[in-house]
Amino acid sequence: MRRLVLLGALVAVAGGAIAYAVSAEPGWYIRLRYPLEYENIIRGHAENYDLEPALIAAVIYRESKFDPGAVSDSGAVGLMQLLPKTAQGIAEYTGGSEFRVDDLTDPELNVRYGSFYLRRLLRKYDGDVSLALAAYHAGQGNVDGWLARGEGIAFTETRGYVADVLELRERYRRGYGLGAAP
Repeated sequence: MRRLVLLGALVAVAGGAIAYAVSAEPGWYIRLRYPLEYENIIRGHAENYDLEPALIAAVIYRESKFDPGAVSDSGAVGLMQLLPKTAQGIAEYTGGSEFRVDDLTDPELNVRYGSFYLRRLLRKYDGDVSLALAAYHAGQGNVDGWLARGEGIAFTETRGYVADVLELRERYRRGYGLGAAP
């Protein structure tokens, strides 16, 4: 009978600890639940493009969960899920030569191009992170159309994407100390 009571107490304590971790999300839990790979690459390009490292990490987690070989149904490739046409344009604009779609599976190049693109969107939308993320997800043409019609983000999926990335940004800030841009 004592063993059963002890076992019940241990289960209750373990359950309480798990419930605490899930609801309070202490740093150790965030680091366990939301990995951060390629931190040096993220921090480097955050500095180069004046971006918050937590924002880049959040986009990567939401887009690919840090899988450099990820390919979406729409053909987006790599950590930050760049469409080959977008990446080709970035390569040409930044002086790259002989761009190949396979290059997008290289974490350094993918994060560089994705960070460049994100910075460009933030400039275009006057620093509005939500609009920049909506354009990253749904395309600039859609966002420009919504703005011209005085609408908010019209696609439910894109609203969810923006909310997810902003929530993830907070988690990466708290869990890894990835604060504001330098």
